[in-house]
Amino acid sequence: MSFIFFSLPDCTRAAEQLKNNPRHKSYLEQVSLRQLEKLFSFLRGYLSGQSLAETMEQIRRETTIDPEEDLNKLDDKELAKRKSIMDELFEKNQKKKDDPNFVYDIEVEFPQDDQQQSCGWDTESTDEF
Repeated sequence: MSFIFFSLPDCTRAAEQLKNNPRHKSYLEQVSLRQLEKLFSFLRGYLSGQSLAETMEQIRRETTIDPEEDLNKLDDKELAKRKSIMDELFEKNQKKKDDPNFVYDIEVEFPQDDQQQSCGWDTESTDEF
């Protein structure tokens, strides 16, 4: 079975193949593709001789978004991966009507500081578009 881990270019493809396999589909319905990708990453790390700490650090780097990273410099594949991570995080944090702590209309008052910072984009200019 180890040939799967090294013959595929990435764990995403292996996870997709496993999840879409008719033989395993009913067992893996409730397992997210991201969880399967992490499982394959752990297995790949183990089979390549990495320590558990090294593998976990590599997975953490691959599954988190660096807020300082310039997404404009990424290729299409890496950008799609980052968007997928952001979508998953959004879905996880989203509050729906059926959630017990859902509040429909939340009003928040922000404290007014004496010194308000202004931004360059919100100042009026005499230039016409």
